[in-house]
Amino acid sequence: MSYDTDVLVVGSGPAGGAAALALATYGTRTLLVNKYGWLANTPRAHITNQRTMEVLRDLGVEQDALVSGTPPNLMGDTVLCTSLAGAEIGRITTWGTGDHSATEYNSASPCHMIDLPQTYLEPILVSAAAARGAKIRMDTEFLDFTQDADGVTVRLRDRVRGDEYTVRTRYLIGADGGRSQVAELAGLPIAGQTGKAGSMNILFKADLSRYVAHRPSVLYWVMRPGAHMGGIGMGLVRMVRPWNEWLLVWGYDVEQPPPEVTAAEATAIVRDLVGDPGLAVEIESTSLWTVNHNYATRYSNGRVFCAGDAVHRHPPSNGLGSNTSIQDSYNLAWKLSMVIRGEAGPGLLESYSAERAPIGKQIVDRANLSRDQFGPIFEVLGIGGDTDSAGIERGLAACLAENPEGAAKRRDLEAAIRLKNYEFNAHGVEMNQRYVSSAVLEDGSDQEMWHKDSELFHQPSIRPGARLPHVWLVGTDGRRVSTLDLVGRGKFTVVTGLAGTAWVDAASKVSASLGIDLSIARIGTDGARDAYGSWHRMAQFPEDGCLLVRPDGYIAWRQESPVDAEAKLADALRSVLDRAAVPANR
Repeated sequence: MSYDTDVLVVGSGPAGGAAALALATYGTRTLLVNKYGWLANTPRAHITNQRTMEVLRDLGVEQDALVSGTPPNLMGDTVLCTSLAGAEIGRITTWGTGDHSATEYNSASPCHMIDLPQTYLEPILVSAAAARGAKIRMDTEFLDFTQDADGVTVRLRDRVRGDEYTVRTRYLIGADGGRSQVAELAGLPIAGQTGKAGSMNILFKADLSRYVAHRPSVLYWVMRPGAHMGGIGMGLVRMVRPWNEWLLVWGYDVEQPPPEVTAAEATAIVRDLVGDPGLAVEIESTSLWTVNHNYATRYSNGRVFCAGDAVHRHPPSNGLGSNTSIQDSYNLAWKLSMVIRGEAGPGLLESYSAERAPIGKQIVDRANLSRDQFGPIFEVLGIGGDTDSAGIERGLAACLAENPEGAAKRRDLEAAIRLKNYEFNAHGVEMNQRYVSSAVLEDGSDQEMWHKDSELFHQPSIRPGARLPHVWLVGTDGRRVSTLDLVGRGKFTVVTGLAGTAWVDAASKVSASLGIDLSIARIGTDGARDAYGSWHRMAQFPEDGCLLVRPDGYIAWRQESPVDAEAKLADALRSVLDRAAVPANR
């Protein structure tokens, strides 16, 4: 059977770029097509959380992201105000930068969050993918596909030449955004509600340092008349680059025809939210979008898979969009590569939907709930959708009254603002993802108990289906190395302790018998000394036990006893990889 490529990826956004990069890194022939002439022209997605930074670290582009991203100290507090020049309503310590959350965030990962606008992220992903062998075709429009038992025939149009042609591929990935043609043609079931509210983006340049440099933040939420009737709860002035590139988000009535925003109107909106009627503003672009609450209940159909906004569509609240998209592709890429190489059976691919669809639903629900959680702030201030400037001022004045009623209002306002922690400090949503699928083998242990709010706080675990926890070890050169640096790179890893010699021998034999590349990580050896005792304290696991960690850093299986190590390890890998479906003479 002849194929033009092994995987064809439609779309070059975070999901498509990450898919192409991971596949190319794993040595899989990949073709990425993008209907446009280049990559993102607006900085839509931007918050890049720790788990995504871990993915970029494993794929070898973390440093590129750090160079281009804004660091945590400039992401700062989220500010709620009547305008940038006006009264402050309150502040929220965000993205793990607060005194009480910094320790938890720092101990959870070797990586820190950054603000990396999509205009900077996409070139990093796509350029690295191309450098590693992925073929990139711009101005190439996806038209449709037909699939059969052996592959997918994709019809494309060259938008420069104007001609149509077909590409034969083993697998197709639709990473073509919220209006995904691939998802529609694949018949993926999409649940939820479309078009809940309307929003406009205004991309502009202006020197706002005198209003913001003393209180650095990514997000300045602005309460102006009618602002909270828009798509994201309030008006928003978002930093793109400190402190002269910005993206303003403002709502419109989705029940009415979409507005046409002129440069003069956009300038007026910017000046109003900033609170400076004479501000020098350079409008770069405007665009409209709608708030959706949609998620696919299945991410694949046969040899066609979808990732990113194609399968989860939601407001930007919580900053989960590009992060979830990249993590979708990271989950899928190693599975496709192992199946294509004949190291795994096709049943492994079924685990993609089983693992990622619940995550997609969770983040869609969470983002929409976070948007709605501006409501209590409005209620405390006693304002509604038709409130004018005077009404907002009266509401704020009531909260500043020097009497018992004012004190009660202030406590209520503090509680309402504190509820927004679920948007700006949802560390658990970002880091507590647990997988349940055929690629995770349960060990019969009791159900996991959450010791704190699972959406707000990260809880490390060595249970099957959890990401391998991060702790710092000491390498051969005396420098610190993360446990996460011992795994990944497209390979399964046997993680054991200094006493786990049986697993070292077992891994070598199973690697040879199954014909797969197995890495071995022994915590306690010179290259991974548990110098702080952190691994032992956190894991509470026998030193001669074994964790089988997947290429994406998730634990597939664990075994406390080294008895019959080779047989147990071989059986576990055969099950996870659906080896019964792999021909013996592959």
